[in-house]
Amino acid sequence: MKADKIRDYDETELTTQVRDAKEQLFRLRFQLGMGQLEGLKKYRALKKDQARMLTIQRQREINPELTPAAKGKKKGK
Repeated sequence: MKADKIRDYDETELTTQVRDAKEQLFRLRFQLGMGQLEGLKKYRALKKDQARMLTIQRQREINPELTPAAKGKKKGK
C-alpha cells in the first residue's frame, strides 16, 4: 500500500486499518510459529504497511493540519 493512499484516509478509517493490520500480523506470526506459513513476503509487506500507517498517524498527531479534513478546509478558502 502506498503512503499517498494512506494519507487520504480519515482518522477513523486509519485507526480501523491499523487495528486490522495488527490482527492479521498476529495471525501470520502464529502461523509462522506453527510452521504453516510458507512465505514471508506477505508478512513483511504487512509489517511495512503497518509502519507506514503508524507513521502517518503520528505525523497527524504532531501536525493536525496534515489531516485530509484540514486540507479540504484550506482549499475551500
